[in-house]
Amino acid sequence: MRGASGARLRRPAPDKLSHCARLAFARPERLWSAPADRFAAARMEWRERERDAVDTMTINKIVASLLIGLLLVKVGSMLSESVFDVEAPEHPAYAVAVAESEAAETAEAAPAKAAEPTLAELLTAASPDKGKRVFAKCMACHSVNPADGNKVGPNLHNVVGAPIAHRDDFNYSDALKSHGGTWTYEMLDHWLTSPKDTIPGNKMAFGGVSKASDRANLIAFLRANTENPPPLPAATAEASGDETATP
Repeated sequence: MRGASGARLRRPAPDKLSHCARLAFARPERLWSAPADRFAAARMEWRERERDAVDTMTINKIVASLLIGLLLVKVGSMLSESVFDVEAPEHPAYAVAVAESEAAETAEAAPAKAAEPTLAELLTAASPDKGKRVFAKCMACHSVNPADGNKVGPNLHNVVGAPIAHRDDFNYSDALKSHGGTWTYEMLDHWLTSPKDTIPGNKMAFGGVSKASDRANLIAFLRANTENPPPLPAATAEASGDETATP
């Protein structure tokens, strides 16, 4: 580069130039691109902040609308209760009379509950073979075979009609020894229902047989393994016949 006089101009030293001059000599395009980049970055940041602010305001508006709606529903409910509060009458407006004859007919039409069979009736229809299957749960502690002797519990051969705690070769509990009485059909039925309730304090760990027909079958099995058992109790015969109309 030459001056007006034609002399060659020398480029100043870099350390004596200003910052802008150094940028002009190094990369002249940065003088114009740097402000534009900063402006674009600032504008983009402003748009992002504006978008976030709009999203936050939208959420706040939705929440406020829901709260206002709930408040209006509550206020409307309270106003309606205060305006339309109606007390129930002490007595019905129309009393419906029911004839006594109709009530009696309804009671007669209801089916009567069937009476449960008595112990005598159950024993009459009992089966020793079915009782043998029930006795299977007792075989761990008892036997009806006289040759087997005692197990955890006494041998039950000839037990029906025998005195309670009658075997001399078995150590009964004090509760059974002091109880007295005999093993009647009724006593056996109570005992098989719940041993601990029939004779409290005994050592028999058995919950009992809950079904009445199973107890009757079990007693029939014990009776079949008793020599000369007592006779079965007679079933009570219900009176039957046509009623005679009074003229």
